[in-house]
Amino acid sequence: MDEMGIDNFDSEYFGIGIQNGKTPENLGVLWRSAQNLGASFIFTIGNRYDNQACDTHQSVKSMPYFHYQDFDDFYAHLPKGARLVGVEMTPKSEALESFHHPRRCVYLLGAEDHGLSKKAIEKSHMLVKFQSEKSLNVAVAGSIVLYDRGLPKPRV
Repeated sequence: MDEMGIDNFDSEYFGIGIQNGKTPENLGVLWRSAQNLGASFIFTIGNRYDNQACDTHQSVKSMPYFHYQDFDDFYAHLPKGARLVGVEMTPKSEALESFHHPRRCVYLLGAEDHGLSKKAIEKSHMLVKFQSEKSLNVAVAGSIVLYDRGLPKPRV
């Protein structure tokens, strides 16, 4: 809100995080991409990894990092007005190539072996997927989503 208490509808922000990530290496690569591609914040749900050798830019020290014990904790603290975008291969997921990214959103990825929890899928406002037969490495998937957000497309 501005000094008059009016929302600035032109403002954009986005965060990205992982639910129950498996390896700290994946997290470090994703944090580095998040910082380079303009994320406002990063987060983890479940497993927590603070310092990653592969995060040579030390993103955790350069941008807000949040940790949530479980999905309910995360969902209760979702920024007001932000859309939750789950990255998951489901029949309801929209292809990333045609997806219009929300102005204010939080991207949520799951570990490669389990993906997002059923609750996370159900609570996501939107779901996106890639045109691939098999799942991608979580850091690669997140980096592609963030890159796609930066392409000139309309926002919703």
